[in-house]
Amino acid sequence: MSIDEKFEAAAEAVKNLTKRPSNEELLELYALFKQATIGDVNTGKPGIFDQKGRAKWEFWNSKKGMSKDAAKEAYIEYVDKLVEKYKD
Repeated sequence: MSIDEKFEAAAEAVKNLTKRPSNEELLELYALFKQATIGDVNTGKPGIFDQKGRAKWEFWNSKKGMSKDAAKEAYIEYVDKLVEKYKD
């Protein structure tokens, strides 16, 4: 299975979790996914009144410089941990 196929499978596995991950876990998933699919953050930092958008931006920006393939590998590993943690 290629890295892209594993990445797609991991993205599907997240959708099928039976319990909701914590906000911090969701932010980490978001950041790794965006880094893997888009690369470095490409938008301006949201304003102070957009707390959710700001948190997402900051997590994504923390991955700056990570290659798309490295982000895919990290995403796959992180999803595996969450699947193990939140399995029935």
